[in-house]
Amino acid sequence: MILAPALINRIKDHFNLNLYETKVWLALLSKGVASVGEVASISRVPRSRTYDVLEGLEKKGFAIIRMGKPVKYIGVKPQMILERIKNDIRKEAEERVNHLSKIKETEEFMKLDELYKEGINPVKNEEISASLRGKTNISNFLKEIINNTKKELIVCTNAEEMRVKSKLFAQTFAALKKSNVKIKVALSGETSLIKDVENQLDIKIKKIEIDSKFFIIDRKEIFFYVSKGGDDGDDIAIWLNSPFFVESFVSMFEKATGE
Repeated sequence: MILAPALINRIKDHFNLNLYETKVWLALLSKGVASVGEVASISRVPRSRTYDVLEGLEKKGFAIIRMGKPVKYIGVKPQMILERIKNDIRKEAEERVNHLSKIKETEEFMKLDELYKEGINPVKNEEISASLRGKTNISNFLKEIINNTKKELIVCTNAEEMRVKSKLFAQTFAALKKSNVKIKVALSGETSLIKDVENQLDIKIKKIEIDSKFFIIDRKEIFFYVSKGGDDGDDIAIWLNSPFFVESFVSMFEKATGE
């Protein structure tokens, strides 16, 4: 078995194994069925350690024991290992999400919420401005403030991005419509693409030439992007709770859309 050390290290990291476990598993895969001695010879792992390593891999599901004399081992197909790991991670994530969902009902969470609302220096929305970095942080925060819209939501972005996130926006817009929230959307981009988005979201959309991206909630809060990250950096966005400042964006929006 001749594999570059760098490749072995990457495999080790991908499957969360130590170096000896990786070498022994690779030896099994290359041999198909192998005795402890054969595995030690191929992997170049000391024979005295090979026994323990094989036993550990068998417990983790990377190897199967074939009974007989001498006892031999079979390496489990990588695709099966990958699917099992994915399922395990998915299950752990679901259990974690369920656990977090129940925290809201606990006394500890109520106390945290009470501290936030009634602390020595409670946070006042009108005094808040925030800078957010990274797609995940921005998406989560944006979703939260949009869902809290009471009367009117103004969206100004590009058609391609709206198309990519059409499923998410469709669900959000549907919920806001049920609450009688007025939704105004203006998009830059190709007319045909804007029409497709309009049909997907079941909402009237204005075409604009302004290449900007912002969201206005109830004419009080604004969330806008100041940097679109690529390979060299993260997205950066600003959230402001300032009705006076927001009005300038509302005016720009209404002028661009002819409303």
